[in-house]
Amino acid sequence: MDYKTLPLAEWNESHVRCWLESIGIKKEYVEKLCEEEVTGPVLKELDEPFLKSMGMKGGQIHMITRKRNELLERLHKNAGADSAQADNPSIKASEVLGSDITTNDDKKRVKNRNSAVSVKANAPTEETDSDLKALSITQPESFHVTSYRKGSLETDNSRAVEETGKEHTEKTMSTFCRRGSRKSHSLHENTVESLTLSKFRQFKNEDINFKYVKNRILAPETGVIDLITPCHEYKSFTTAAKLDRQRLQAKFAYEVIRYASACMNVRTNGTIHFGVMDSVEDKGWKHGQIAGIPVRDRDIYVDALDYIEKCFEPSEQDAARNCIHPPIFTEVIQKDSQEQYFVVEVDIEPSSNTVKGKIFQVRLPRFNEHSNKVIFDKSPVLYQRVGTKSEPVKNEELVAFIQGLQEKDVRREKAESSSNEDPLEISQNLGRKLSVLFTDGKNYMNDSLLYILVTNSCGKEDLKSVNFLMHMNIFCVFDFDEDSNVSGVYAKYKEHHETRSHFLQNYSNESKMSTTEFQKHLGLFDHTSWIFCNGRSDFLGDEKPCDEDTWIRTKKKYLKKAISFICDEILPKGSFVVLFLLLSPVEKPIVDTFQEFYTEMNGMDYIICIAESKENYEKWANLAQASCNIETLEQRSIVGMKLSHVDATIQNMLPSAICPRHLPVSTRGLCVLPTLEEEKMSSLEILCADECDDIKLDLLSTKEIQEIERTFYQGRKVSWKNFWLADKGSCGEVIEREACEEVHKILDDILHGSRIRYSVAKLKIFHQPGSGGSTIARQVLWKRRKDLRCAVVKSSYPIATVSKHAVNFREYDENDIKNSLPVLLLVEDYDEDYLDELKNDLMDAMAARRSHFSKPCFILLGCKRSNVPEKLCKASPLDTVAVTHKLTDQEKHLFKTKIENLEKQKDFKPEFILTFVLMSEEFNETYVREFVEHLLQGIDLSSPVTNLMRYVALLNFYVHNSYISLSHCEAFLGLGAYTEKRVREYDFKNNLSEQARVIFIELRENTTCISSVHIIHYLVAKEILHQLSGSQPQSQIAMKLLQEKVLLNHRFGRDEFMKFIRDLFIRRDKKSRGDNTDSLFSPFIEHVCKVEDCEKGIEVLKTAYECLGKDAFFAQQLARLHYNHEKFEDAEYWAGVAKSHLPNDSFILDTEGQVYRKWFSFTVDKKMYEATPGGIIQMIEIALKAMKCFRAAQQAAKSEIDSMNNAGYFGEVEVGCRLLKLLSTLEVFPRNTQGEHSELVRYLLTDYIPEEIKKPWGKLHSRLKGLRQNIYNALDWISEDLSYFQTDKNQNKENEAEEKEELVYNPRKWLKRQSEVYAKFFTSEYPMEENNAEPETQLVRRMNIYKYGGGSVTTILSFLTDSKEKRSIEKLEKIINFYPDDPQKERLEDIDLINYILCHITLACLSPGSSKLLPFQTLRELSNRFFKQRRTAFPASAHFLLTLLYWPDDALDKEPNPDKDDILISALQTMKRMHDIKVKNIAPRKKKIYTHFFLGKGSGLRKIMHKTRIDKLIDGSLNDRRMKWQHGDVWNIGKIRDVLRRVSGWTENGKLFVQGHVGQIHIVALHFDSVPQGNENVTFYLGFSFNGLVAHDIQVNK
Repeated sequence: MDYKTLPLAEWNESHVRCWLESIGIKKEYVEKLCEEEVTGPVLKELDEPFLKSMGMKGGQIHMITRKRNELLERLHKNAGADSAQADNPSIKASEVLGSDITTNDDKKRVKNRNSAVSVKANAPTEETDSDLKALSITQPESFHVTSYRKGSLETDNSRAVEETGKEHTEKTMSTFCRRGSRKSHSLHENTVESLTLSKFRQFKNEDINFKYVKNRILAPETGVIDLITPCHEYKSFTTAAKLDRQRLQAKFAYEVIRYASACMNVRTNGTIHFGVMDSVEDKGWKHGQIAGIPVRDRDIYVDALDYIEKCFEPSEQDAARNCIHPPIFTEVIQKDSQEQYFVVEVDIEPSSNTVKGKIFQVRLPRFNEHSNKVIFDKSPVLYQRVGTKSEPVKNEELVAFIQGLQEKDVRREKAESSSNEDPLEISQNLGRKLSVLFTDGKNYMNDSLLYILVTNSCGKEDLKSVNFLMHMNIFCVFDFDEDSNVSGVYAKYKEHHETRSHFLQNYSNESKMSTTEFQKHLGLFDHTSWIFCNGRSDFLGDEKPCDEDTWIRTKKKYLKKAISFICDEILPKGSFVVLFLLLSPVEKPIVDTFQEFYTEMNGMDYIICIAESKENYEKWANLAQASCNIETLEQRSIVGMKLSHVDATIQNMLPSAICPRHLPVSTRGLCVLPTLEEEKMSSLEILCADECDDIKLDLLSTKEIQEIERTFYQGRKVSWKNFWLADKGSCGEVIEREACEEVHKILDDILHGSRIRYSVAKLKIFHQPGSGGSTIARQVLWKRRKDLRCAVVKSSYPIATVSKHAVNFREYDENDIKNSLPVLLLVEDYDEDYLDELKNDLMDAMAARRSHFSKPCFILLGCKRSNVPEKLCKASPLDTVAVTHKLTDQEKHLFKTKIENLEKQKDFKPEFILTFVLMSEEFNETYVREFVEHLLQGIDLSSPVTNLMRYVALLNFYVHNSYISLSHCEAFLGLGAYTEKRVREYDFKNNLSEQARVIFIELRENTTCISSVHIIHYLVAKEILHQLSGSQPQSQIAMKLLQEKVLLNHRFGRDEFMKFIRDLFIRRDKKSRGDNTDSLFSPFIEHVCKVEDCEKGIEVLKTAYECLGKDAFFAQQLARLHYNHEKFEDAEYWAGVAKSHLPNDSFILDTEGQVYRKWFSFTVDKKMYEATPGGIIQMIEIALKAMKCFRAAQQAAKSEIDSMNNAGYFGEVEVGCRLLKLLSTLEVFPRNTQGEHSELVRYLLTDYIPEEIKKPWGKLHSRLKGLRQNIYNALDWISEDLSYFQTDKNQNKENEAEEKEELVYNPRKWLKRQSEVYAKFFTSEYPMEENNAEPETQLVRRMNIYKYGGGSVTTILSFLTDSKEKRSIEKLEKIINFYPDDPQKERLEDIDLINYILCHITLACLSPGSSKLLPFQTLRELSNRFFKQRRTAFPASAHFLLTLLYWPDDALDKEPNPDKDDILISALQTMKRMHDIKVKNIAPRKKKIYTHFFLGKGSGLRKIMHKTRIDKLIDGSLNDRRMKWQHGDVWNIGKIRDVLRRVSGWTENGKLFVQGHVGQIHIVALHFDSVPQGNENVTFYLGFSFNGLVAHDIQVNK
């Protein structure tokens, strides 16, 4: 709708955008304002500081504010013109008046009058009464509006006044405003919201809790009504309130006494209000508008009434004193304002026994400016109320007036007597009201709704009546009771639930985490978040309670942040209810909380208030009315109902009975699982033995049960409720596929079969999407819930947490922990690493129990999507089940019968069970294609709904488990945020096309409350995408999606949406994650490149880079995409762009290196045959650039504490070796007669440069001469790195964008191969120059050693794993021969010495009797250098050798020697330090300690046993051997016990020690949990690793 036709209050961001563009604001600022969600109401409030904060320049600010003010002025003029048409009978009075609720006090006074009120637009004046109109409004059930011209009003005035009912005098509307001119300058000061009405203070009642709200409207001034209902007169008094005492008192007394005498003379009650606008005096204000006046001293007003004695005749003074009540000061409140204003009110009550027979003439006081004193009228005047004015009685009417006094007295007496007959107060049906508020008219509460509780201090008695809170779904609590943790609601709640306590500041997200990270950080959705809003009295930190003023100053801003964070970013509107539970007197902060929620939630629809004390409620309501009128508050409040009754009533409305949940125990009985204990295991969704038995089945209607069943068959995940209802016979059985029986068989075999039993077993279900795999997994859990302890793992939790919770779950309330029931854990959509690590963690925990278990303790049931389940099943048939779309004949029959049964249901529509129908058709490609073809017939291709279908299909097909939040969809379709109950979901559905309604399914996330929309099945999404991309290729759909600012900038659920968008463009498929392939790019980009062309793929990625915040990882992907399509200059540019964003990211620096590496390989492969000398130089330049980039990546990787990226080293070696190969083919470096590269080696290692390249290669020489050393350093680093870690499998970084380019799957083999390639270039015998012959010979020797595999720790140790032992022995002996005969005389370099000693230890393991072996003592003496020169930075392998050689030896260390302990301890400390630097903060699976050697029996070199020697003593397949290591079963094998030595030690406080040469040495335990608590003597097997000494199989001495 065009913004020009809408009121400003209804403008959304698009309307504001159109207006901004129409006034010529720059496009960049228009976009910024739209991003900041500037709507009509926000536009109204925009100010200069806000616009400046956005970076807007002065000229633009001036333009926007001037045009905005003109717009407001124009709209106000239009509103004035509209009010002139108030006599149009088509106006609905309900629109004008709003709700009509009167209090019981009003009803007492007015009884059952159903009369009319004459509501005057303003008091008529001489200047402007020609076209005044008034409205007379009568109120039966529906309103009826009639208009009267001024003439009829005057003639019929008395009758209209007589019949006026009080209820309507208390209501008015801002549209009844004064016509005529308004001063534009006051508009912005006194703007009022339309139709904001206010009640009067109750007559004669000085209620300290009662407040007026600034700018609200009181009903117009009235004349005499029924003598008891007060007539009202307003005085703005804004100028007079600032006068000095004498002038102010004279003015106040003049107005009060004039008005009072008029009321007393006509015998009517009345109230005169000072601080309320009277349109006669106050141009630009609305008649009856509450402004308030500052009161500096109340005594001024009270003492002003002393003028009574001076103004009235002596005989009437007492009566006047009795009738004129003292002034009442009613506070005027204004939201977010600290200024104090009051309406000063004086009540006039001429009771018949006081005024009977009296006449009240007055001489009014006036301040004379000339004489500077107060003077009085010379003669007394008799005033009376005429309409809404106090007028003097004319002389000619005086006699008649006095004669009528007697009649007036009679009427007064009669009115008083009838008003004293108070009707009985009818008690409200609060129980029904409570039920409607909480259940929305159903039989029970909606268990999917969350509650936010706001409460204050709770008394001891009240604590007994808050049990209902224990059974409600409470998301968080705003608690204003500082003692809550000691004696309040929190203390009680903690007894039943696991909670997290916070302060308001904790919600301010000062570290700027993303919404998802911050939500996890606070633990929202895990446990109830308890927010202490005013400190905690028992807290030892700084958070102490404070008074109201301090709270407003210091904490209110945090309250705003917390509430807006919850409402805008965490909980969608309509998913939660805010419950105010007022248990004690209310203070301003709790009202501020209401006002914040009221604003954020756009009203009261989801807010409820409960207060037993009327006084507490009234104070709260009177303060809260600054935001919301009192009638609306009353509709949503339960006031005066005993808290115990509230407690019982709500508990009765709960959808589930309050009964304990039970778990099976090993003795075949049951144990109770309290909620508190269950919530402590928050990473598990626990399935109890009596799951769902607490549901009140009688409350569920047939329709609701059918809805639950249809929801499942429509494609949503099966719930426990589905199985439970089927078991109860309330709905049909859930079909059990035959694969379910297979799972049960494997499970039985694991539990009772003859196979070797380990503490943790694995069972996997691989299923094609939509084939029912997850249903099968849950069916298995449901069937086994009474025999095993069953739970579903929430994989968003860290493995350590899941493992801890799982162990606690197994052992909970079991007497015999050793024989506890096995735990069946379902892990869905996992990646392999996650399952392996969870298994290892659980095995470690069980190993620490040091028990032999007769059954597995845990069975991990993995359930994972795969497009090739049969292939995966064949790879591991004993523990894997495949579920495909293919149905057996028996299954087809079951599906057919089920569909027939469902079709018999009332109101059945085929689309209700669409996924089920597709499943029964085995997701046949032709069927799906025809189904989608039929569905899309006649679809409007240009409609927003069709675009939404395209976007959802695009994400659903390419990004696993993706969705678009309901909130995003509504914003996209322009539906706004609906808050009316039930309207939201239906409105969304009603705005969809028929096609979208069939294929969209709405799900609610378990971990959050986000309702999300996705397509029923990914194959349907694929087909929709395929058929709709006929009109629009997929790249174009993606481009359009990237331009949808509404979707990209929508705040709610933004993190998830942006993650899906990122994944669409940059997440690569990985087999390790269960994908079908290892892709180079995201499947979407690969599709675009393949089906359209690579230019389109590049264009899409460029657009994504621009639209998604210029993300470095998008630039990185662009670099990769370009070099994969051999566009190297562009690749170089994008690598540079990525680097400019993240200059120190090792993965991006590695990508830059890969650009040059690929470029180098391409030019060498494709252009070598045509290369010119200049071309050769260019090739070398590219290779050297690549190596430089890889070195930069190596340096960056060292400082990254959360990742281990070694790609830079691998890249440098590969390019270096390729460069050597290129150089060796050049004519300038001819080979010698033996075919060796002597000339090249001479050039690389000496100062020699061939003449023909001296000048042309000028810039290259220095860099090429460092080539050998650079490659050597990288190889050395890789070797050292590999010696730390157990696995050959390269660990991939989780984030796809940062993935290494080239994976090295077997680094040890790669290292061996590259070392040989590298060494072969430098093993030539070339002519030596006399002066430096010695180092050259040494280098040749080293290169020969390298060539045979003796050049690094890893290659030397790899001889031990070579299946051909004899070949390894020969190579090792050959390597030792290359070294000098007496290495003690001829000093070796440090690295050579390390390799030399390690060759001896390795050879001793393979051939202990070899003649080449040096004595053990000699090796010790040689290694002593690493201790003596410890200030030198030796590699870790040097210290590793010291631990092997200096461990106490039976033969050599008979005498205790403290020096040897020093060597040993120093080496261990250095290794520990180097290990900690090496492994950084990497996930545990990436830093498993790898034990190279074990301490064997014997002495010298014979006692050092490599792990491979032990492996050979273990029978079985590779997998069996691995399992025996993991489970610790190796230590029970006799052959192994025969060769290894058990070491004696002791434990102290969980630490393990052993006796060294003299003192004690600390040993690391392989499993921390395996160290006995307390102080014990123990024995264990000793291992040697690069992390130090490791203890295996720790046993307490019997």
